[in-house]
Amino acid sequence: MRKSLIILLLLPLLLAGCQSYKKVPYLQDALQEVAAGNTGTADMPLYDARIMPKDLLTIVVSCPEEPELAEPFNLTVSTPISNIGDKITTQPVLQQYLVDNDGNVEFPVLGTIHLGGLTKREAEQYIKDQLKSQFRETPIVTVRMINYKISVIGEVGRPGTFTISNEKVNIFEALAMAGDMTIYGIRDNVKLIREDNTGKREIVTLNLNDQDILQSPYYYLQQNDILYVTPNKTKAKTSNISSSTTIWFSVIGSLVSLASLIIAITK
Repeated sequence: MRKSLIILLLLPLLLAGCQSYKKVPYLQDALQEVAAGNTGTADMPLYDARIMPKDLLTIVVSCPEEPELAEPFNLTVSTPISNIGDKITTQPVLQQYLVDNDGNVEFPVLGTIHLGGLTKREAEQYIKDQLKSQFRETPIVTVRMINYKISVIGEVGRPGTFTISNEKVNIFEALAMAGDMTIYGIRDNVKLIREDNTGKREIVTLNLNDQDILQSPYYYLQQNDILYVTPNKTKAKTSNISSSTTIWFSVIGSLVSLASLIIAITK
């Protein structure tokens, strides 16, 4: 009789725990299909970031056969690297080009060139085409984005802003850099805040429990994207309590005390 009453009282708590766990794993549909032996792939185009207003670019022009002709296109600036006494040591670094609100940059010799909306490869090809008249052979052009940043905030282990060196990052990589979601993060209600090249902002709700996120146009993050992990109700209710462990012990203790009282009454 005692055991039955205790199990009956603890059953809702156990069921709540099981129900909560169902919302924790990512890509639940995919995990179920893999467990059933069903796997599949989808052909998705490789992601390539596009140049946006306020991006900082480095543009390097080189020509092995005519290196002297490439020099005017590779501006450098002096940057201090040490200060010993009254002597400041500097080191030349490549000039950085800020993309204006119209998608333009001011490039040596060529003047104003429009790179906004182009991918890295498209920008390189565009500059090559503009330089054809300056070289006897096709030059090598390398364009890099040096301020490709994304931010992850909310219910993650280490919220912050992260610089992406390879100009390509997906949602799960961004979460990994931020220490992954905490147990309080809602997996099916992640907010993505994105601004396009016209300044228009959109807020998109993402469900990371659904395997379709892998084919979503928002799977790869763009520069300046903000990923916000929404806290669940448990986090909101216990936000002013230092330790959630104390709450669970308190609940279990109360249930055990209630069970003991019922057993004492029914004797």
